[in-house]
Amino acid sequence: MKPLLSFLSCLSSVLWAADRPNVLFIASDDMRPQLGCYGDPTVKSPNLDALAKRGMVFQHSYVQQALCSPSRISMLSGRYPATTEIFEIGRTLRTTMPDITTMPQHFKNNGYHTRSLGKIYHVGIDDDASWTIPAWHSNQPRTSPATQAAVQKFIADAKKSGTPIPQKGKGSRNAAVPAFEAVDCADDDLLDGDCAANAIAQLREHAKNPAQPFFLAVGFANPHVPWISPKKYWDLYDPAKFTLATNEFVPKGAPDFAATSGNDFYGYRDVPQVTGDKLPEAFKRQCLHGYYAAISYVDAQVGRLMAALDETGLAQNTIIVFWSDHGYYMGEHTWWGAKHNNYEGATSNCLIISQPGMKQAGAKTDSLAQSVDLAPTLTELCGLPENTAFQGRSLKPVLDDPEAKVNDAAFSWYPKGQGYLGVAMRTDKWRYVEWTKQGAETRRELYNMVNDPQNNQNVADQPEYAQMIESLSKRLREKFPVQEFKAPSSTENKKGKKNQP
Repeated sequence: MKPLLSFLSCLSSVLWAADRPNVLFIASDDMRPQLGCYGDPTVKSPNLDALAKRGMVFQHSYVQQALCSPSRISMLSGRYPATTEIFEIGRTLRTTMPDITTMPQHFKNNGYHTRSLGKIYHVGIDDDASWTIPAWHSNQPRTSPATQAAVQKFIADAKKSGTPIPQKGKGSRNAAVPAFEAVDCADDDLLDGDCAANAIAQLREHAKNPAQPFFLAVGFANPHVPWISPKKYWDLYDPAKFTLATNEFVPKGAPDFAATSGNDFYGYRDVPQVTGDKLPEAFKRQCLHGYYAAISYVDAQVGRLMAALDETGLAQNTIIVFWSDHGYYMGEHTWWGAKHNNYEGATSNCLIISQPGMKQAGAKTDSLAQSVDLAPTLTELCGLPENTAFQGRSLKPVLDDPEAKVNDAAFSWYPKGQGYLGVAMRTDKWRYVEWTKQGAETRRELYNMVNDPQNNQNVADQPEYAQMIESLSKRLREKFPVQEFKAPSSTENKKGKKNQP
């Protein structure tokens, strides 16, 4: 009797879901909101701009940590990093929350076919319970044949000499890979083009069975360094016309440990080993050239997916989300190819949401949005049962009215400084960061987002802002009422904790 009841329950779930919208979730790695639809005059992004015209652009969207895996885990789980306790790349979500129900898993449990193609969680750090079938990753390279050969020679030489090869940073295999490269090849010869081709094939399969709703997640590796793409995307740009950063200095008055970023960029071949402000101007322009070309490469793949939706008729019943996992620095504050902190440039991301028949199609909103909001948003838009464990708020009111507000602040985390954990609170006007460490004095940062949108000057120590600091700190502690924001070590072995489904 139990197997029959289980079958009937599953069948009921599928039939109930048959009239629900599909979801095409597109993720891009390290793409800051530098697109035509965000007002940028340089980047060529016609397909994402077209998506924006049939959707809504969130101009103040923020991730919960400016690092790939923790950001993605937070978004896909619908939980803040303070809940997941994942602040680093390495551990899976179920290391700390074995009983969690993630956003795609919630869709799967409610009759959806869920699938992951490309970088969605993280390469090598996935979650089988989220997907109907195991996640897929392309075997195509990100680099040219010449660079692949250089990497193989580097590995062979290291083995011959007995030199250990670290996984990351200086001395890793990236030492044989250029930071930027134009490859004379077709889109599908490289990883992201192959990912798009497989996603299109999956969409065509779904079109054969329109009664089965799907949640298809497609993740592109670009424009993460190395900035490598087919040559035709490089040909779109004239580097002489690029505008370089004008704030080539670290945030003034900030704690030394806070005013830093990652240095992965310096582990790539031929990168001058000098601070970012000392890089030759021609090299800076080449870096920007590679980054912009990589964005245009992703944009073209998004265009292919959009065309496939239109050709198959799936566009009529498919919600589309374009999301990037965090912001990025390309020269600002001396940082190149970097994130790894709690500042505006690291935590702000791209977010475009489109649904069939949108009354506000083409609108832009200044309403604050967080990545944790996507789980309750898509749950509501698709008519699924509410999951009360999701910690964000549905953005549906904003999609209905771009002037509406569902968040009075957005929050981001980053562990730094040998035990400090920084929690940033972004309001309409302020970016407030509180750094705490057991046994140490609390450190603070405060930036006026109206007068100082790039966070050039920390004013937290100026007496005239004492009352504002007190007010913002109170709001932060009311939202996350803990005595210490303790950053766990990435090497400690934690026991899994229980969590409501």
